[in-house]
Amino acid sequence: MPRKILFLFPQEWDYSALASLGDEFEFIFEGFDIFKFPENAQLLWFDARKYVDKLVRRYRNTTLAGVMSTNEQYGALIAAAVAKRLGLPGTDPAAIIRAQHKYYARMIHREAVPEATPDFAVFPYKVADHANVGIAYPFFVKPVKAAHSVLARRVDTPDDLRRHLTFHPWEKYIIKRLVRPFNDLMPLFTDFDINPEHLLGEGLITGRHQVTVDGYACNGCVSVVGIVDAVMYPGTQAFQRFEYPSLLPREVQDRMADLTTRALAALGFDHGTFNVEMIWDDQTGKIQLIEVNPRLAAQFGDLYEKVQGRNTYQILLDLSVGRTPQPLPARGAYGTAASFVFREFNGAVKIAPGRAQVAWLQGAYPDTLLNTYIKGGNSRWREQKWLGSYRYAVLNLGGRDRQDMFARFEHICHQLRFETTRDIHVGGYVAEARPK
Repeated sequence: MPRKILFLFPQEWDYSALASLGDEFEFIFEGFDIFKFPENAQLLWFDARKYVDKLVRRYRNTTLAGVMSTNEQYGALIAAAVAKRLGLPGTDPAAIIRAQHKYYARMIHREAVPEATPDFAVFPYKVADHANVGIAYPFFVKPVKAAHSVLARRVDTPDDLRRHLTFHPWEKYIIKRLVRPFNDLMPLFTDFDINPEHLLGEGLITGRHQVTVDGYACNGCVSVVGIVDAVMYPGTQAFQRFEYPSLLPREVQDRMADLTTRALAALGFDHGTFNVEMIWDDQTGKIQLIEVNPRLAAQFGDLYEKVQGRNTYQILLDLSVGRTPQPLPARGAYGTAASFVFREFNGAVKIAPGRAQVAWLQGAYPDTLLNTYIKGGNSRWREQKWLGSYRYAVLNLGGRDRQDMFARFEHICHQLRFETTRDIHVGGYVAEARPK
């Protein structure tokens, strides 16, 4: 009989990846999708402590082999708390909190990796004096606890910050509910006294080359699996695509791996998957740490499978049942792969491709993954306001090389329809020269 794995707060990437992991395990799903209505309405009355208690009671006397989650907002922390209560392998909940609480993470990393840590200050949402927040303007501001770059942006003046923090009553309520699970669980595992209803101001991080370092910790040893390049829409802070493998110089990648090892060790993170965001300035050679995310980068698992022959979900699964992960194979079906993010910056209405178009995609490119995130009304307006753009689709595909991958991408773009007209824009995805 297959062993049972409890998977918390599953999303679209999870379902597609788990289907490829074989039949050794049976997955039991619990939780809701924070990004889908009406499921996400549960957030309005969600109590993280009671939810952990409920799951522990439900699965205490079962033959559960492990607990998993890739959810950044609260799934990874709840999974760790449940695993700890049930005596199953898992990440220390305190390590997850130290990583996800951006202020305390900066405090830790200022000691451990000072060369990669910018100046920073913490202040409440209801800051009384926007001119004196403990850090000089301009700076980058983001919530102490958030996900997907929500409310993260550069502010140049006190008036900028004041406008950024002007919310409608309903928005204020949503923001509080988004951080409530973290706020409820934080006192159970740490003595932190700054709640997540605060903002972090950071000195501006310079550099054109942002990456994600993916890896895992097992038995106190940190292993880097790979590095994914992040490319922004020109003139914005919005992700346009993620490419694997990285095109950065090997010496820079080695320095990033060393920084990652020290940063994870300082957080006390010794069991679990992670992804670390960094920026390299090719003019000064400086590498700076953006943040440590103590969970698997779900969107990238498929990229590793295409290029190296195995999905990184296998690593998460192994760790969840107490097995030492095996190295990824050297080669997959493709030489390169990317996750393309479709965004709308002007709030225009988008539509999902029809069944005929999806059937064409599945027939022409069967190993390509397409996920759509069509929203309307207040949901689209809120995403546009909080993020500066509206993400309506993500497409993962591979290619023999970058030229072949971009040719395949443009072919797909001309076949799929997200607008009410045939005017599909694919400009800006040019395979520009990257550093060698």
